[in-house]
Amino acid sequence: MSETPIVLDVWCELQCPDCRSALTDLRALRDRYGDRLEVRLRHFPLEKHKHAFAAAQATEEAVAQGQGWPYVEAVLGRVEELDRRGQPFLLDIARELGLDAEEFDTALIDGRHILIVDADQAEGKAIGVSGTPTYVIGGERLDGGKSQEGLRERIEEIADRLLAEDGS
Repeated sequence: MSETPIVLDVWCELQCPDCRSALTDLRALRDRYGDRLEVRLRHFPLEKHKHAFAAAQATEEAVAQGQGWPYVEAVLGRVEELDRRGQPFLLDIARELGLDAEEFDTALIDGRHILIVDADQAEGKAIGVSGTPTYVIGGERLDGGKSQEGLRERIEEIADRLLAEDGS
């Protein structure tokens, strides 16, 4: 019998330095919980970052090509380069990961992933997300946009409680 994993939604944008620092926590959480925790990236591009919306669409193309998290980590790891170079940088990361960069380019032109990004952003606004990163687990919203201090511990407390209730 396979247990349903606990879901951790991470409202994020790829031009956000705070989201880059959150990667360490996300890696630690994935290491600790493995398959028992499903970390879902949710898009929340902020208007102050002019390449964030394109980066969100590019991420969805990376997901479609089977490399969502590696793409997210690669872009966030070089957030200053995204600031500087914009869309050509997004295509370069796709090439570095061995993805089909032509398909990325086409996806950014034809807007095939815009609805996913818009839906995430609308849902985020509806539940009170105002900055990134913001986490939602077990119905609790944790805002990491101001400070990430203690957030991983809080997520672990909630996850442990939910897993205990589930009997995992």
